[in-house]
Amino acid sequence: MSASVEALETLIRKLVSTSVLSEEERQAIRQLPAAIRHINPSQDLAEDGERPAHCGLLVEGWSYRYKLLAEGRRQILSFHVAGDTPDLQSLHLGTLDHGVGALTPCTFALVPHENLRRLTAAFPNVAALLWRETLVDAGIFRTWITSMGRRLAYGRIAHLFCELYLRQEAVGLAADLQCPMPLRGTDLADATGLTTVHISRVLKALRDDKLITFERRQLVIHDWPRLYDAAEFDPTYLHLKSFER
Repeated sequence: MSASVEALETLIRKLVSTSVLSEEERQAIRQLPAAIRHINPSQDLAEDGERPAHCGLLVEGWSYRYKLLAEGRRQILSFHVAGDTPDLQSLHLGTLDHGVGALTPCTFALVPHENLRRLTAAFPNVAALLWRETLVDAGIFRTWITSMGRRLAYGRIAHLFCELYLRQEAVGLAADLQCPMPLRGTDLADATGLTTVHISRVLKALRDDKLITFERRQLVIHDWPRLYDAAEFDPTYLHLKSFER
């Protein structure tokens, strides 16, 4: 299997984690042209204001959406794991209103917009599933806004950990309440609107309460029900098959 076809299997796994694809649709996705691009931490896949001619499917690593303010102040808008396409909206919006950066070494498969448009025209169900991905993104944005505006710091971090575990579990990157978590204190601070000092205090409190262990870029959840309750977590906004009502 070529690197590009293997990369596109990542997209298929992501889509079937929430929906259903026929074999014909899977084959059509596998036939998309995809250029493999490797990006180092702190490099960008796309910059704010750019007009990309392709969408970047994240194959390996962690990336994030962000905005920069004066004096380099950064707001992280979302985190992304394998199977996500952080700049999918560029397919229709053209100009990006945010940057997409690499949190860890990342591998992206770059699929030209022209080919994606042909795919979605030929396979309306694939178009609907990609549209659904952008709607789930919007649900995540709404939930993050709610956390930043109304949850206390303890619940805010607990909620983020619940979300990132379930999103990774859905695509086979996490199991048994353990998952990669390559986030530094500054990343957590920029994502939650807290200071790094406050982040350190919250992580210590979560450890002292025996809810988690977070070290060596790995998260271990020791008490899922209590972490879930502390976060007031409702997974509905992720629209995962395992939580369908």
